[in-house]
Amino acid sequence: MTESEDFDVVAYINNSFPTEQSLAGLGDVISSLENEIQTIDKGIREFVRDQTGKPDHDGVTVLARAQASIEALVAKVLDMRGRAEQSELAVRDMTRDIRQLDTAKKNLTDAIKTLNHLSMLVTGVETLNTLVHKRQYGDTANMLQGVVHIVEHFDNYNSIPQISELSHKVSEIKKELGDQISLEFRESFTQGNSFNSSQMAEACLVLDVLDPHIKHELLQWFVQTQLQEYSVLYEENEDSAWLDKIDKRFAWLKKHLIQFEQRYETIFPLHWEVSQRIAIQFCHQTRQDLSKVMGKRRREIDVKLLLTAIQKTYAFENLLFLRFGGNLLEEEENFSNPFLTDETNTFPENKSSKTQTPEKQPVVNKYYRIITQCYDPFLYIYIDSQDKNLIELIEKFVADLRSTGFPTPQGSDPAGIVLSNCADLFVFYKKCLVQCTQLSCGEPLLNLANVFSKRLREYCTRILQANLPKVTMASAPMASVTTITRELRDLSTSGLIQNFQSLLKEGEAVRFSRQELYKISCILTTAEYCVETIQQLEEKLREKLKELGPKLSMEGDKQVFVEVIETCVGLLVQDLYSACEPVLTSMHKTNWQLVETVGDQSGYISAITSQWRLTVPTLRDFLGTSRKYFVLFCQQFAKLFMNKFLMTLHKCKNVSKTGAQQLLLDTQSLKTSLLDLPSTGLTVKRKPPDKYSKLIVTEMGRIEMILKIVMTPVEQISTFVDHTCKLVPDCDLSDFIKILDMKGVKRPDHMPYLDEFKTKSPSGLSQALSPDVTPPEPSAEFSRIKKLEKLIKKRL
Repeated sequence: MTESEDFDVVAYINNSFPTEQSLAGLGDVISSLENEIQTIDKGIREFVRDQTGKPDHDGVTVLARAQASIEALVAKVLDMRGRAEQSELAVRDMTRDIRQLDTAKKNLTDAIKTLNHLSMLVTGVETLNTLVHKRQYGDTANMLQGVVHIVEHFDNYNSIPQISELSHKVSEIKKELGDQISLEFRESFTQGNSFNSSQMAEACLVLDVLDPHIKHELLQWFVQTQLQEYSVLYEENEDSAWLDKIDKRFAWLKKHLIQFEQRYETIFPLHWEVSQRIAIQFCHQTRQDLSKVMGKRRREIDVKLLLTAIQKTYAFENLLFLRFGGNLLEEEENFSNPFLTDETNTFPENKSSKTQTPEKQPVVNKYYRIITQCYDPFLYIYIDSQDKNLIELIEKFVADLRSTGFPTPQGSDPAGIVLSNCADLFVFYKKCLVQCTQLSCGEPLLNLANVFSKRLREYCTRILQANLPKVTMASAPMASVTTITRELRDLSTSGLIQNFQSLLKEGEAVRFSRQELYKISCILTTAEYCVETIQQLEEKLREKLKELGPKLSMEGDKQVFVEVIETCVGLLVQDLYSACEPVLTSMHKTNWQLVETVGDQSGYISAITSQWRLTVPTLRDFLGTSRKYFVLFCQQFAKLFMNKFLMTLHKCKNVSKTGAQQLLLDTQSLKTSLLDLPSTGLTVKRKPPDKYSKLIVTEMGRIEMILKIVMTPVEQISTFVDHTCKLVPDCDLSDFIKILDMKGVKRPDHMPYLDEFKTKSPSGLSQALSPDVTPPEPSAEFSRIKKLEKLIKKRL
């Protein structure tokens, strides 16, 4: 089996060990294989020895024979190579005469052809002279083309005097023909002179053969001649030159082109496209004339007149595109006309399909803005008009809100809606954008974008901010929305709590009604819609502005509406917080030293959660289309409430161990309620966002640790401080003092605890060394804490 050429090792192993139990015979198989290997090695050695011992199989003899065979083979190859070289030499000797004959034939043929061309050239020059003098332009065109081709054949023989003389004569004939035909054209087409149509048509054929600049100069003169009447009729001082009669300009060209084609159709070849040349020059001259007349009579232009003129000009340019096609003349492009643009046509009927085959390229409208670009310096009139329209539109929005008021929540769908006037504003923006991009995509569009930004801010101020409910106090004057927004801006710091204290310390805040809450939700939803739509508007404007795009930025406009959103969220937070404030006040007024047993959650916890159950479902329904801002509301309210709850705990003095246990139970109940706050009132609870859950667990966990510290005995100072540093690693000096107050430790007895705390807590030591850090204590005890700090610094 192993001697087979197609021996498969894997198959052999699988056959030898089909099961795990067969592996027990592994040693026997290995021994068998080793014996087989030894047998094969023995056979090989015997074979080698046997071959070596035979006299006929001597290795040296075999090698010598092989070398002799190789030498014989090399000799044969060299002999064949020599014979091949001899055969090649013999063939060359036999074909030498044939090659000479082929070369002679080729030279003779070239000589005969050259002589024929020379004869034709001499005859053609003489014939051309005769035809030119007889003005037989039809025959001249055909003869001249052939002669020019023959002259090109003799370019390599210009060193021969006779050839050079003939070439010079042909150049003189061409110059004479150009001057003669140009003179005849000028004489025939001026002052109404009569002309021979057939002769003029044949002359045009001659011009096609002559140098291109001759034809171009003649056509330029002819086009200027055709537009002389137009220049006189619409001179800038004439009444007909003003914008209100611009359609008469275009009517003149239409009529003139019809008359021109009827009169000169048989003269000019179709590929000259003289009608198109006249139309293009008319456009350039019209643009220049309109620029001059509008510059002189700038004050007489109003937006209606300007837009009417632009509309008629666009229609005329579109008509030229349909009449002559999208491509301008090649000669016009070669002379790099600076007034032509590369912009594509914006008319709907000229838009090409998006799914075109490679063979059918989209037609580009080269007549686009060939005249209308002259209106660009005066588009500020249009921009100012749109600005006035926007001002009037916003005034209308304000009046409508005053008369009809804000929408009210609907029973089936109570979610806050985007104000209809906001959608109307952006629809107007879209119409302005479409209209302006048809007029210009340069500086005027950028100026329009600046107007958009200015009026967006006005809309935000007069429609959204001005209609936010005012925050009122039961015994205090009304506070502005701006003040509330400023106080609620940073909800992640303890300064927010002090801001709310300053707002509420004069009396209990009056809560918003259901309609006011719905109004705030509508304003928030509208501001969110504005932020998203402004982003889309900015992208569209940048796309249209192209290289001017980097100059546009609407980040400031979006930020204004973001601030409105922050204000709305802050007002909703303030409203719910104002309901919890009196309950928290009753909490710190409770004598926690007299609590003897730990029962269910305290009454103030039930009061707080009941307020949440009343308010949060309503706000969730109102913010149904702005889910992320409802989550933000819950997050910011949780931050604010937890900070206030901690401050209220710090105000609780002489808390007994049992009282601390009751407070810990209340804290855990609050923690559960806060985690369920986004789903309050729902039958099926939803998992809150991870960020929100992490915030609640972290902050409430810290409060639980503080209460566990309060439950610790204070007799062993070192043990108490160690326990504090372990449970609240970030506890600072002011927090530690508050914990001591909650434990009922008298201020004069704080000193040993503070010394121990400073030696074991890095935060306590750093605060002790800082002269600017003072714990926020009530004013009655502030001087005592100040003296204590001075004493600590003196000892250090």
